Amino acid sequence: MIKHLLSAADLDAPTATLVLDTAEEMASLAAREVKKLPTLRGRTVVNLFYEDSTRTRISFEAAAKRLSADVINFSAKGSSVSKGESLKDTALTLQAMGADAVVVRHPASGAPHRLANWVEGSVVNAGDGTHEHPTQALLDAYTMRSRLHRLAGLRVTIVGDVLHSRVARSNVQLLHTLGAKVTLVAPPTLLPVGVAAWPAATCYDLDAVVPDSDVVMMLRVQRERMNQAYFPSEREYSRRYGLDVPRMRRLPEHAIVMHPGPMNRGMEISPDVADSARSTIVEQVANGVSVRMAVLYLLLGGKS
Repeated sequence: MIKHLLSAADLDAPTATLVLDTAEEMASLAAREVKKLPTLRGRTVVNLFYEDSTRTRISFEAAAKRLSADVINFSAKGSSVSKGESLKDTALTLQAMGADAVVVRHPASGAPHRLANWVEGSVVNAGDGTHEHPTQALLDAYTMRSRLHRLAGLRVTIVGDVLHSRVARSNVQLLHTLGAKVTLVAPPTLLPVGVAAWPAATCYDLDAVVPDSDVVMMLRVQRERMNQAYFPSEREYSRRYGLDVPRMRRLPEHAIVMHPGPMNRGMEISPDVADSARSTIVEQVANGVSVRMAVLYLLLGGKS
């Protein structure tokens, strides 16, 4: 197993499949009365979050605690970071405290890669800027495999704000590695420069690809990262790129709808679709704990 998980590109097909298979075993814990394993007893996992997060931070905390690890939650707000402490100095402090793993979310793309040079323990990227979010891609792949029983050959359509989405980047890389066919759908202004080099097709017309999709993954429009107008209006965006009930009805019967959350209900996805039987949004949150347990177990479980 690799030492760090910084990018979906770190995972080849056998390693990614090992994570998914291990997550499946971890998921069986949820049915137990005592949802704990002693696997990481004595290990220390630090959640180092420089950006606000609900799902990811709580998911990693739950995962580490279910494996009996000691968990330290570090928030940039109210810490020495607000006094000007650098990421390197924070890393050296964590190293001195004996952190076995650091789960980091940072607004700067590439920050986890730098951190990995400064600490001896494992580093897990929980989202860096607009770059990557590999454990989200893993839990999305796990959810697809659970619902559709395969990944190879699946036609996955990722829709929306690809430009600012670390989820899209990690999903494209991982799904390609696992044999799925990915199509990115967005207005031209929300596709990044160089997207033609990604292992995915691109399209500007959602209605053209919906009937042939096994999975439709809606992305949140990240207005907090937008400093200019990327589309005429929210209403126009919703009309052309939002997933509503009429569009959902044009999906194949077996197809599923995904969203990494948090959602802008009524913009990229209608409430009726988000709460429908096709939706896996709540499952994705639950599966995130199992997948992150698998990642921490595989990174730390074999260490002496």
